[in-house]
Amino acid sequence: MPDKKSPRHSLTHLGRGPAKPVRKLEAFPNSYPRRDTVITFHCDEFTCLCPITGQPDFATLEISYIPNKLVLESKSLKLYLWTYRDIGIFHENLCNELLDAISGFLKPRWIRVIGHFNVRGGIGIDVTVEKGKALE
Repeated sequence: MPDKKSPRHSLTHLGRGPAKPVRKLEAFPNSYPRRDTVITFHCDEFTCLCPITGQPDFATLEISYIPNKLVLESKSLKLYLWTYRDIGIFHENLCNELLDAISGFLKPRWIRVIGHFNVRGGIGIDVTVEKGKALE
């Protein structure tokens, strides 16, 4: 029986069996759908593979959006991003694919995905894709 005084007692996802990568985003209702609330996720440990060489690519992802009716649940995003670890994909395609998947699921008022890819071969790459109307 878990100790009710332990901080783990209030966690519903962590510690519930081994986490596995899964392409299933989850959301919960937006309590303030009429308010422009900008939500930003930072993923400092994103990895995928170069589609040509198979070498690992490392990036920091920044996903910002203004929700409409749904708010993205962060653990589902983490597990979704984890699925890219063994996938060969160009940086530009990755950012566009993420934008399409998240915006198709949430239907936010506005969304932006920025990928800050680490230097390889002496060149760093930043990719920004955006959809909808940003705040004025």
